This record gives sequence, C-alpha cells and structure tokens, in this order.
Amino acid sequence: MQEHEDTDLLLQEELEGQNYGAAAADGTQFPSVSVSRNSPTKRDCLVVAVLCFGNLINFIDWFIVPGILLDIQKYFGLSDGETGLLQTVFTLCYMLAAPIFGYLGDRYNRKIILGAGIFFWSGVTLGSSFITESHYRIFVLSRGLVGIGSASYSTIAPTIIADLFEEGRRTTVLAIFYIFIPVGSGCGYILAAGVAESTGDWHWAFRVTPCMGGLALLLLILLVPHRIQRRTAAHRALSISGTIRREMPDEMPDVHRAAKTTWCQDVGSLVQNCSFVCSSLGLTAMAFVTGALGVWMPLFLYRAQVVQGIVPPCLQETCNSSNSLIFGGITIGTGILGIIAGAEAARRLRKINNKADPLICATSMFISALCLYIALMVAQTSILSTFIFIACGELFLSVNWAVVTDILLYVVTPRRQSTAIALQILVSHLLGDAGSPYLIGIISNAVQARNIPSLQWSFWSMQYSFVICAFVGVLGGGFFLLTSFYIEEDREEAQRL
Repeated sequence: MQEHEDTDLLLQEELEGQNYGAAAADGTQFPSVSVSRNSPTKRDCLVVAVLCFGNLINFIDWFIVPGILLDIQKYFGLSDGETGLLQTVFTLCYMLAAPIFGYLGDRYNRKIILGAGIFFWSGVTLGSSFITESHYRIFVLSRGLVGIGSASYSTIAPTIIADLFEEGRRTTVLAIFYIFIPVGSGCGYILAAGVAESTGDWHWAFRVTPCMGGLALLLLILLVPHRIQRRTAAHRALSISGTIRREMPDEMPDVHRAAKTTWCQDVGSLVQNCSFVCSSLGLTAMAFVTGALGVWMPLFLYRAQVVQGIVPPCLQETCNSSNSLIFGGITIGTGILGIIAGAEAARRLRKINNKADPLICATSMFISALCLYIALMVAQTSILSTFIFIACGELFLSVNWAVVTDILLYVVTPRRQSTAIALQILVSHLLGDAGSPYLIGIISNAVQARNIPSLQWSFWSMQYSFVICAFVGVLGGGFFLLTSFYIEEDREEAQRL
C-alpha cells in the first residue's frame, strides 16, 4: 500500500494532473521545458472558486454559535466561563487535528481529504441542531467534531492555491481566498441571528450550512482535478517573465526521497526557520484577539446597551439579535477592505523593501490594538463610537491574513508547506483563540464574583476582561517586527532547497 502511494506521489510530481473528477476525460499531459504561468487557465480559476466557496462555508460554521450566543447561553443556563468553553473546545479540536491533516496533505491525495472533511463537518453540524437542553455536553462534543472537519480544509486548501499560481499572482489569489474568512465569519453572525429571529428557534441556524456543504462537495467532485501538481524544485524556479525553468535531470531532486521525509525531520527544519516561528507567534496574537472579539463582542455590545438603557434585559424566548447583525456586517466589510488593502500594499511595497510584508503586519497590529482599547473605553458612553473603533480595529487586523500566509509560503520549502501550515494552525490556536474566549469568560466570572451582581458589573466585568486583548495585539506587532530581521535570509534558504 505504501509503495503504491509513493508511486502516486512520484507520478504526481512528474505529470500535470488533468483529471476533472466526474467531468474529466482521460488523458495525461507532460510538462514542457518552459511553461508559461502568466495567465491562469480556466481550470485554475474554477478550482479557486470552489475552494473559496468551501472556505466561506467553513467560516460560517465557525461563527454560527457566536451569532446566537445569548440564546444558547440562556437555553442551556450557562455562565460566561461555560459559554466561552464552546468555542474553546471547537478550536482545541481544530488545532489538534491540523498537524494530522498537514501530514496527510503532504503525502496523500488532497482532494479526497478535502471532500471527506466537508462531508464530516456538515453532517455533524446538522446533527447538532437536534440536541436538547439536557444534553449540553453532547452539544460541546459536536462543536469539537466540527472543528476536526474544518481543520482538514484550512490546512490543505491554501497549499493547492500555492501550487496553481506563481509568487506574484499567488498573493492576489490568496487574498481572494482569505477574503472569505471575514465574509464567512460575518455571514455566520448574520445567518445565525437572522434564522433564529425569523423562525423563533436558534436550532434552525444549524440546518442551513449543511445544505451549502453538500453543494460544495458536489462542486469539488466535479470541478477540482483529482491530482494537482505540487511545486517541487523542478517547478518553482520562476523567472521574472513568469516562466518555469525545467531543470536538467541531474539537477532534479530525488522526489521519492523527499516524499519519505519524516514528520519529525520536517518539524525540526521548521523550528529552525526564524521567520516562520516569529510570524507564527504574530499570527497567534492575531488569533487571540480575533477569537475573543468574535465570540464576545456582540454580547459585550448588548450589555453596554443595557447599561445605557438603549435596550431592556433579555427576558423573552428569543433575544435581541441586532448586535450580531451589525457586527456581522462590520466583519464582512472591514474584512474585504482589509485583505484587499493588505495584499495591494504588500504587492507595491515589496518592490521598494524586501521586508515589507512583516512590517505591514507589525504596523497594522499596533494600530488595531490602539483602536480596540479606545473602543472598550468609550463603550459605556457612546455605542456609535464603539462601533466605529471596533470597525477600525477589525480593518487593520484583516490586513494581515493573506500577507501572513504568503510569508509562510515563500520562507518554507514546498514539500513542507502543508506541515508548516498545520503547525502554524496548531500554535496560533493553542496559544491564541483556543483559550481566549474561555479566558475572557473566566476573568468576567471572577470579576462578577467579587462584586454585587448587577447589570453594571455584568458590563464592567466583560470590559475589564477585554483589555487583555489590546496588550496581546501590541505583543503580536512585536513578533512581526522580529520577523523582519530574518525574512530575507530565510527566503533565500527556502529557494535553495
């Protein structure tokens, strides 16, 4: 069996996969000596479109729970700490599964892994919609299983894009792919809140995305090639004109030997890559902040409005969902603008400064942390100002998504990219958004326990808890600054391997 898989890998490196799943005609095409990469083929565009649609559904499922968090908290009778645990379990399972899928993605057929992941998380999401209030633990378990399915997609999909496009165009395509992180996140809030409000039952929010997942699976089967050529040393040497230099046989690496590289060897090499390590720690700080904001911000805004007397406390079956709808819209708008601005800034500034990518990330993190801190301080007096500064903070956070991934893709050798992405997911979630929602909830519980229960202290406890996010944002900016010291050397090293 292993010999069969190794043979498949060798053929995959040698041949350009032309199998379009169920819609393909048989045939194999060998690469020519010089292959133009200036214009993406129709096939490449279709593949990217399918992957983007899958990414949209992936992040809608991520943020369905935060969109109806107040309803879920009331339905199961949860404290802030128990409520934060829902997203923490999801993220823990996600990050623990990521290295496994990274290992599999570097060695086995990526289309099959993606399809299995979509089918699994869609099925579990649908099943979770039938869980009753007496089975809270099963509901928590279902969120963890959805995280496992999501990990397969987030780990492998970016590497397919990296294999389809050369470096110059890759940043733009990755920007398009990562636009669907904030778009999907925002749609998660809007979908969850809208469905819960229109049906009067929040369970129906979990019955929409499985239908979308079924469509994504069908498109994956029909439109994505069964095998997509991996960029090895024979295909990565891009000239300025965008052609691929075909190396002579005596220059070509031992593909079979590269495929047999152990996971421990891959990890050891990545740990010595300072740019990868520092940028991953910077991404961890981003994940910490976005995880806390994503789960708690609609509830924080609701409590601020209750304190100001804008809305009454929730005593009815379905709680007011306007904050989730507004926050979802902010997430979509700032995400699209931020990612496009980040990709364009990186494209232009790289021509001037080889360290532009980490410097862009550092600057945006510092500004985002300042905006978030101001938003927290004005929340009790002006909801409008709070929304404005939250929008600015999310805008500058979104600048980094595509840029950080592109840093990884050019400082890590191609045959280790899936493993590198998986490790980055593991670290960023383990130290970032896996714990931040739960930590915010625990701090909020501790503050409330020390004071007389009241609506005012319910707001203050969340406000004090959120301040930690501003300081973590500054720390993340510092890690991106450190990345700028090593990025040129590590990039050259990746090109030599």
